[in-house]
Amino acid sequence: MKPTNTIYTGLPTTIFETMSRLAAQHGAINLGQGFPDVDGPLDIRHNASDELLNGYNQYPPMLGLPALRTAVADANKRFYDLDIDANSQVLVTSGATEALSDCLTALIEPGDEIILIEPLYDCYLPLAQRAGAVVKSVRVVPPNWTLDRDALEQAFSDNTKAVLLNNPHNPAGKVFSREELGWIADLLIKYDAYAICDEVYEHITFDGRSHIPLMTLDGMAERCLRIGSAGKTFSLTGWKVGYVTGPASLLDPVAKAHQFTTFTTPPNLQSAVAFGLSKGDNYYNALAADLQAKRDRLAKGLAAVGLDVIPCEGTYFLTTDITAVCLRIDSALDDVAFCQMMTEQAKVTAVPVSAFYVKDNQSEVPKNFIRFCFSKKDAVLDDAVKRLLKWVQA
Repeated sequence: MKPTNTIYTGLPTTIFETMSRLAAQHGAINLGQGFPDVDGPLDIRHNASDELLNGYNQYPPMLGLPALRTAVADANKRFYDLDIDANSQVLVTSGATEALSDCLTALIEPGDEIILIEPLYDCYLPLAQRAGAVVKSVRVVPPNWTLDRDALEQAFSDNTKAVLLNNPHNPAGKVFSREELGWIADLLIKYDAYAICDEVYEHITFDGRSHIPLMTLDGMAERCLRIGSAGKTFSLTGWKVGYVTGPASLLDPVAKAHQFTTFTTPPNLQSAVAFGLSKGDNYYNALAADLQAKRDRLAKGLAAVGLDVIPCEGTYFLTTDITAVCLRIDSALDDVAFCQMMTEQAKVTAVPVSAFYVKDNQSEVPKNFIRFCFSKKDAVLDDAVKRLLKWVQA
């Protein structure tokens, strides 16, 4: 029989699904997959429920409800002083992953080069390849996650169409500095390229850090497509409501890709997210503060276990070096084998960081780091630490 699409045929199950299945099989606490274990604000959920029962349940406008597009534009002004036209510069999507797919489909022609920064979220590579892109990658590695300016510049060429920038960065927990963003901006201008900015963790930064959208830098407003996520901002990941902000000239083809992908997103959820975006600063401050406290709680526990905790500047995730614990358990373990053994024996699941790197890149992939998700109840985090202590002390 004729072959199916070569990008997706035989593509392995994501590491998140693999480890989640293993966690379920062994009754483990799953700190691998990145979602909260408590639903978001009750008033937002009530709004969605009320709209479902009493509101409009037919096709909303393809670009999104005017109320939500206006709320997204207002949030861009409120948080970043960006002047956005809600009618022509905002698109609502069924999640940030759909937004990524739409942006790549709209911007990339077969043979265009796109720059990805490794480690990377698992959908980036297949979506870029399916769009026909030639992928160039630049690596940041633990423990410092430093972006090498020379390596970044070497990745650019006259064929570069776009950079896909995840900031704050999953899995690294890195928040790119203004200096690093400036390097990227200069190269985008030099090579006349675009940026697809995955900023779903924009409101989850720690220790007084502020998120800086690349779009706010000089010359970037006309080159950037900025992606946000209600799932991350309001701890409602199952709703799959995302939004793209960008110049009208770029957003138009993205909207066409969206039109022929999902066309639209449930109107009651859009209405509720519009309501949520108007919440006061106390909500956004508490979101970051609560997650910072969870970060610190888990970091303290993992350090007591003997894991070397890498600093986390934002997102839901902590990376740890397993070297010291491996010396006590089995020095031959790499991160994949360690995560499997930890799930089976300690009944705690994490994700190997090596899974976030491109396998055919010739550079050496770090094999001694694993990622934990801390957006869980305190009791769950404490139980996980107790299990790990018992395991390493056995």
